[in-house]
Amino acid sequence: MALDDPKTLVSTDWLEAHLRDPDLRILDGSWFLPTMEGDAKASYDAAHIPGARFFDIDEISDSRSSLPHMAPPVEKFVSRMRAMGVGDGHQVVVYDQMGIFSAPRVWWTFRLMGKTDIAVLDGGLPKWIAEGRETEDLPPMMRDRHMTVQRQANLVKDVTQVAHASKLGDYEIIDARAHGRFIGVDPEPRPGLRQGHIPGSKNVPYTELLHADGTMKTPEELRATFAAAGVDLAKPAITTCGSGVNAAMLALALEVAGNHDWAVYDGAWAEWGMYNDLKVATGEA
Repeated sequence: MALDDPKTLVSTDWLEAHLRDPDLRILDGSWFLPTMEGDAKASYDAAHIPGARFFDIDEISDSRSSLPHMAPPVEKFVSRMRAMGVGDGHQVVVYDQMGIFSAPRVWWTFRLMGKTDIAVLDGGLPKWIAEGRETEDLPPMMRDRHMTVQRQANLVKDVTQVAHASKLGDYEIIDARAHGRFIGVDPEPRPGLRQGHIPGSKNVPYTELLHADGTMKTPEELRATFAAAGVDLAKPAITTCGSGVNAAMLALALEVAGNHDWAVYDGAWAEWGMYNDLKVATGEA
């Protein structure tokens, strides 16, 4: 049962009921890991929820960084959203083609920019299609819309801040990668990275946040999932993963579970795993 909270998660029923609202904007935020097959933009072009615009996570990013899809500068985000007709006064709903996978990254990017009227579609496009709801292959009509943003620096952490948190233990550092990657027995999908995890971090694989149908667990179930991994929800949290996408899924889950004091480590393992002077832990905690 979805929360139908337009600031976190909304159900397919909610979206269908609001589909023709003039101030609703729908985004397809699909993105695939390097090891996955598929072309997110081509799939969007073939079939998307009516009126949806495609949010390209790799393109709407910081092109000055050598790390994958780091958060975009404010100016770039604003210019891309204006061109897509997304601006002030809009309720945004973002979905992806896998259920809930990359859409939370778009949700977090909006939150980082101070925009809170955004929700992830619970169950995403697979649930929408499975329920026989409408799709189209037409590009949406887009008119420029003014957008004002105020970047929320507290929602993102850099490598220095994460290294301090790892040393001091004053944050719960939560890693969304699969357990085999976390303990260092399975290879990383990006070449050249060390294997293992940030010392002191806890492992909550992103798949454990979801029901079998691809919808997110209830707040009570999420709290139990975090507790089972040894996460103290009373402490502030830093979320991480391979490249910052599933870290945002943990952030969304924390928000739904009632912990509002969280930040995403944007560089994630793509950064931490690259530098030999940063300590790496392996094996079980």
